[in-house]
Amino acid sequence: MWKPEHRRAAGRRGLRYPSDLTDSEWALVAPMIPPGKRGGRKRSVNLREVLNTIFYVLSTGCQWNALPKDLVPKSTAYDYLDLWDWNGTLERIHHALYVASREKAGKDASPTVAIIDAQSAKGAQKGGLRSIHRVTTRARRSKAASGTFLSTRWGSS
Repeated sequence: MWKPEHRRAAGRRGLRYPSDLTDSEWALVAPMIPPGKRGGRKRSVNLREVLNTIFYVLSTGCQWNALPKDLVPKSTAYDYLDLWDWNGTLERIHHALYVASREKAGKDASPTVAIIDAQSAKGAQKGGLRSIHRVTTRARRSKAASGTFLSTRWGSS
């Protein structure tokens, strides 16, 4: 049950968007972001704003083209999202924020009870998160579906 102290702790007042990082969240996340590459030009983008942009897209579900003008450009945010997904930074950030939010709520860092309904069990049997990738990518045609493959295969015998 939500109590007034829970509402105050979960409040996001004073932030530009509800998805923006608070100062305490940024202090927790900032050390996990890898430094810029050596050599070349110094990094000029504000990484907190990059994360705020990524969180805005994830929380609102808006299209990259529909980002508000006061956030980081879509190309910059998407490039960092892609890089951080590749090198595992997003996984580390997610875990740290997850543990912090559970501890702030007075719970253990990892849940001790899990509830699985029939739909969750069906999703897990089909491969869970891996199946999402197949849905979002174009299907490849097999060689067997090609007419030239069949004609050359049977004609060469």
